Amino acid sequence: MSESISALNHASYDGIAKIEEIGLQGMITLRGDLSDKVLAKAVKDATGQKMPAQREALVNGDTGACWMSTDELLVLVPYAEVEAKLAAMTSALSGTHALAVNVSDARAVFRISGGNARVVLGKLSPVDLAPEAFQPGQIRRSRLAQVAGAFWMDDAETFRVVCFRSAADYVFKLLKVAAQPGSEVGIY
Repeated sequence: MSESISALNHASYDGIAKIEEIGLQGMITLRGDLSDKVLAKAVKDATGQKMPAQREALVNGDTGACWMSTDELLVLVPYAEVEAKLAAMTSALSGTHALAVNVSDARAVFRISGGNARVVLGKLSPVDLAPEAFQPGQIRRSRLAQVAGAFWMDDAETFRVVCFRSAADYVFKLLKVAAQPGSEVGIY
């Protein structure tokens, strides 16, 4: 059996913000009726989190639940536990109209941190990232220049960004350019 490795093997860059590919993250896409109590219990059992509201990310470390659409969540669990959590979730959802799929190896995750993290991400995504408009606990699915991505804030100066693994190198290079020293724009 081969050893799993992250998309960019923990690549990092220090500029006006720190950019880091954070490595392996267990991720389960869960589709179904988000108001279903059985689905909510499966999420709680897997993550310890309640069902997130619209555009909400309830994340603590490498565990949590992120609202992705009216019928979809991104469930985060430690990478080493993803298969066990998926099996438990599938068993709990038996008889419920739902779909749970391990997407861990199809995604890459980046951290943008520092006082200019909003500036860096704001250069790449058409989302209002002003502190009064976007705060920790919120999530957005959007574009990162030419590719799809999702992001949330862990704290006031830290974003986590998820993209397709196939676009990881492109996204890392975009983030590096947006974080070049001297590129502050003074918006946030």
